[in-house]
Amino acid sequence: MKANGAEIVIKTLISHGVTDIFGYPGGCVLNIYDEIYKAGESLNHILTCHEQGASHVADGYARATGKTGVVIATSGPGATNLVTGIASAYLDSTPLVAITGNVDSKLIGKDSFQEVDIAGITMPVTKHNYIVKDVNELEETLCEAFRIARSGRKGPVLIDIPKDVQAASCEFHGGLPLPLYDNPVPDDTEIEKITELVKSSERPFIYVGGGVVSAEAEEILAEFAELIDAPAGFSMMGLSAMDYKNPRKLGMTGMHGVYAASVVQSEADLIIGVGVRFSDRATGNIGKYTENAKVIHIDIDRAEIGKNVAPDLSAVGEIKETLTRIVAKLKAENFKQTLTSWNERVTELVTKQQKLFDGSNRNPGDFTPRKIIKAVREYTEDNTPVATDVGQHQMWTAMNYDFGAPRTFITSGGLGTMGFGLGAAMGAAVGTGKRAVLITGDGGFHMNMNELATAVTYKIPVVIVIINNGVLGLVRQWQRQFYGERFSNTTLHRKTDYVKLADAFGAVGFLVKNEAELRNALDKAFEVNDGPVVIDCHIDMDEKVLPMIPPGGSIHDLIIK
Repeated sequence: MKANGAEIVIKTLISHGVTDIFGYPGGCVLNIYDEIYKAGESLNHILTCHEQGASHVADGYARATGKTGVVIATSGPGATNLVTGIASAYLDSTPLVAITGNVDSKLIGKDSFQEVDIAGITMPVTKHNYIVKDVNELEETLCEAFRIARSGRKGPVLIDIPKDVQAASCEFHGGLPLPLYDNPVPDDTEIEKITELVKSSERPFIYVGGGVVSAEAEEILAEFAELIDAPAGFSMMGLSAMDYKNPRKLGMTGMHGVYAASVVQSEADLIIGVGVRFSDRATGNIGKYTENAKVIHIDIDRAEIGKNVAPDLSAVGEIKETLTRIVAKLKAENFKQTLTSWNERVTELVTKQQKLFDGSNRNPGDFTPRKIIKAVREYTEDNTPVATDVGQHQMWTAMNYDFGAPRTFITSGGLGTMGFGLGAAMGAAVGTGKRAVLITGDGGFHMNMNELATAVTYKIPVVIVIINNGVLGLVRQWQRQFYGERFSNTTLHRKTDYVKLADAFGAVGFLVKNEAELRNALDKAFEVNDGPVVIDCHIDMDEKVLPMIPPGGSIHDLIIK
């Protein structure tokens, strides 16, 4: 059948099972938006307040559901406003297809109105991108974009479509999905060597990253940990890969990792990294990080092997399949160990952590971030999506929130994008059909709080908990610790009344200054089913994220007070 380029775009999205798209119209995507109108109920389009917000909504949608997020923007500023969201998706391996319009092909390169080389701009932060200059190539390009976004290590793909290509017609073949590219497969020798090294370890430690969540390998991970009797620590992106009720889960490691996880990792004789990047925030001083342990690295992306940490052994392959083969090999040899002394040491450190950081040394009336997050958790279910912005509140959430199901922690890890949270929480709510929670700070929330209007318009149920300390908390903490308390431009001096702001947007707002007021607000917030609720929690500006390993430091430099 014949179809124009805009029809091909929309019909191909529908053929790929896309039901929800996010974006903002403009002159160079009017043809596409006309086809969205014609598609009717086949596509649910959410109009955000800003293209960056749209990209974060699509990202949160993808992270919470495992589907590919789709975002649409016009040329020029519409396209450039997507860049931060695309980069966030790229650093955290989120499958995303971004579709942008551009000026007519014959006007490209002539500084036309709202013309920009968005393909050139996004080349470093996409898995691949395209400029489609022939309508006959559009269908294949769209199908290939979805294929690339989902194959191997997932990530964003951008397709830039000039307006004349959207209007031109050609034969359309149905826009059917292409099979994903084959994943690399570790050979039997690699699996054999890994199992032998695992068997020889007396103090194994599993370091779990977001790749486990992406691969949906949570069950085989838990089985593997049980089989080798190993505790597990997590990157921030991997925190939802194991149920908090599993006693092997110690929590987040790294610069702002919890005490027990970080110390246990430092004392291990074998670190098994699964779906992780071994980023600088995770390792600190590389030499110290690996001085007492051998390293096994399992990842789907060959480029990650040896990039930051040189492993003793590695396996490049799909994580679920690779772990399944390792477990099968161990079971075939009737291997299952109990490491009594290692377990005793882990228990000792967990007990010490509880004494150091359970808050018992605080005034019972203090309104602390830990109390706020623990109270919020009492109102949520294991499958409730929880999003954050970036900063102290993000670390407090990672340390104190008990994640019970995969894909429930929606946060910007690699890029650390302030302003990510509200859009991401909305996307998670839309994708899962569940009420989402956003835990944010006053600095991060201010970045994209305009999207509160979007949540109100579409009645998206999000409980927004602002941990409001009146400062850029994590930057201030660094200034206190490393810059002689020279607090340069980190005290906000803002007069924003979030209760009035919520009311102005058409939402519900509460101001709380103690735990009793918080619980009263949460009681009411979780009764609201048709839109967002804002809870403004005032805390002291000098609350810290602890423990902390200084940049480039090691466990020997751990700051605990």
